[in-house]
Amino acid sequence: MDDQSARTGQVDRVETAVIPALRTVATYQDAEQLLRAAGWTDCGAGDWAFALAAPGADVVARISPFDPVGPYTARLYREAATTGLVPRLLLHRRLDGGGDLQVMQRLEDVPVPEAEAFLARFALPAPELADLAQIVGRLHADAQRELAWCGPLDGNPSNVMRTRSGRLLLTDPYYADGPTLYAAAEQDPDRFVTTIPADQRRGVTQIPLACSGPWAAEDREALRLRIQRADERAATTGLTLS
Repeated sequence: MDDQSARTGQVDRVETAVIPALRTVATYQDAEQLLRAAGWTDCGAGDWAFALAAPGADVVARISPFDPVGPYTARLYREAATTGLVPRLLLHRRLDGGGDLQVMQRLEDVPVPEAEAFLARFALPAPELADLAQIVGRLHADAQRELAWCGPLDGNPSNVMRTRSGRLLLTDPYYADGPTLYAAAEQDPDRFVTTIPADQRRGVTQIPLACSGPWAAEDREALRLRIQRADERAATTGLTLS
């Protein structure tokens, strides 16, 4: 068996043995526990999610305790699949508490100058990127219309990655405007709790901050209590989602 056939077989085993079980998980802790028990290991973390790699296969799981824009990113991967310019998505699962799970092909980092050149061609857009740009823009308009605190398109070069064969792909162009979202939770929690339903934000204080630095436990607890008290006030006054 050659290397390509072996990798294909490994991905097939992920799809048949692991993904069906992931469809029934409820929380991000459930997903993490299931994958680690199956031998998946850490392969990266950002400010909203961490990633686990499948043993022996070019597959990763991106797990976020709280990610409002996860469904839009998953839609992009599905709707732009025919362009060959986005990751292959094997599974998207919305998790309790506002979490998000995506299982997709594993990609490699790209040097910043090369990623910036790709993004410059995307912004034009160059003919070979025009279909992708149209889909990205359409879904971004939906996200900004439907979702509280959706930010502008993310131009971070880290959102350009490479397949094993060398093809450049666009990843994660949508993001929640974290500073504004968390400022609202801290400064105006009464508005915050009437904007995002409780079952969609239970993981709001549990996101990793690998890039921005650690989030102190006492700060997390203070925010959790502020939101809890605002929920209690909303229940008492009969406020509903705006």
